[in-house]
Amino acid sequence: MKFLNKKNIFNLILILSIYFIVEFLINRGIIDSYIILNIVVIGVNIILAVSLNLITGITGQFSLGHAAFMSIGAYASAIMTAKLGQPFIVGIIAAALSASLAGIIIGIPTLRLKGDYLAIATLGFGEIIKIIGLNNDYIGGATGLNDIPQYTNWTWIYFCVVITIIIINNFIKSYNGRACISIREDEIASETMGVNTTYYKILVFTMGAFFAGIAGALYANYFYFIRPDSFGFMKSIDILVIVVFGGIGSVLGSVVGAVMLSIISVFLQNIPELRMVVYSVILFLIMVYRPQGLIGKNDLRLFKKRGVLNGCAHSK
Repeated sequence: MKFLNKKNIFNLILILSIYFIVEFLINRGIIDSYIILNIVVIGVNIILAVSLNLITGITGQFSLGHAAFMSIGAYASAIMTAKLGQPFIVGIIAAALSASLAGIIIGIPTLRLKGDYLAIATLGFGEIIKIIGLNNDYIGGATGLNDIPQYTNWTWIYFCVVITIIIINNFIKSYNGRACISIREDEIASETMGVNTTYYKILVFTMGAFFAGIAGALYANYFYFIRPDSFGFMKSIDILVIVVFGGIGSVLGSVVGAVMLSIISVFLQNIPELRMVVYSVILFLIMVYRPQGLIGKNDLRLFKKRGVLNGCAHSK
């Protein structure tokens, strides 16, 4: 079988080895609850950053509403597990599907917009979701929803991160991914070559929302308590900063950026008022000295020696 080549077998062994090593350290108490908390935060940020990078970095659609999809996923999972008593897997499925449905609903009318107009539209969508949450008593309103079961653990966070990276990375390297990259490079040329740009933009918007919903479910079922303010405009900015910091268009960059900025946030916990100042300085330095981000587009080098538009013609 093509799947069972040496590279994939090695990757599978590596993935399982990391999992069992960390699981062993947790069971022995070497990794305590505080470290696990930070691992969960890093994992959630990786899923959010990689999924936003699919929208912004790969397809070139500037979205500021990613936190809204996370919010929808968080509340969907919380309702399923806390109010309806369903298993966590049901909560995750509900979170992913509800967020992706929201992605389709907002995507169809707004993805005909470009640049700043799309950013403003998605920002408005995020604020609408926040206001709905603040005024909905069933989910706790402004006081938030508490007593959410803590189902998220190392196993859930690790394999959700791995699955997210594998699916999105394979999508980028596929025929559909090349079509999305062509849209980013030149949308008019893509349409001329037969690429259905509206279809692909809605597709990646829905995929990004799908994984953001999963991130929201993992977040809600670890921290017991959520409220609409946790998923506001600044959360979307946090995710965007990670993407820019690691490298727009780079999956590996999103992973590295999420890890590094999450660690930086840990050291800034005692001075939260300086957190956004530090983020601003980081963004300034990145934009001036390394605008391509820490990693750049090295994990997309596959496409450097071939025309991106080749093979994208007559797309669906």
